[in-house]
Amino acid sequence: MDRFLSNAINRIDAKGRVSVPAHFRSVVQKRCYGELYALRGLETPSLDVGGLDLLDRYEERIAREDPFLQTADDMSFFCHGDGAFLKLDQDGRITVTDFIREHTGIRDEVAFVGRGQFFQIWEPERLSAHGAAVRLRLLALRRAAVAHARPGEPE
Repeated sequence: MDRFLSNAINRIDAKGRVSVPAHFRSVVQKRCYGELYALRGLETPSLDVGGLDLLDRYEERIAREDPFLQTADDMSFFCHGDGAFLKLDQDGRITVTDFIREHTGIRDEVAFVGRGQFFQIWEPERLSAHGAAVRLRLLALRRAAVAHARPGEPE
């Protein structure tokens, strides 16, 4: 398996480190990530974490913008100036820095959430609330689709 799937909550140790879940570490190894790139969530109190391919994806999107417009400048600031590299130590831990704590509100536990090509870091209670909101939005979409389905069409 080479995707970040599932979720886990791990405690931060006395030295301010947290273990990245083993199944996430195996994906990191398979993808040969030397370091992890983290970017603050734009709309959520979370961090998107991946390898340089995550940064490459954002840079490809920036390159499609007119470099003389504010959008390209804002996107570059967001990706390059507001991101950070996280060091994964030999035991599979990262240090929970102020960069992580300030944006996420993490105190003593870290929630890791797989997002396929990357994973996210959340404060567990905020993740729980976000998950509930996501399920409500998806349920509303499903109900709207069913309400608009024609008789005899699959739902």
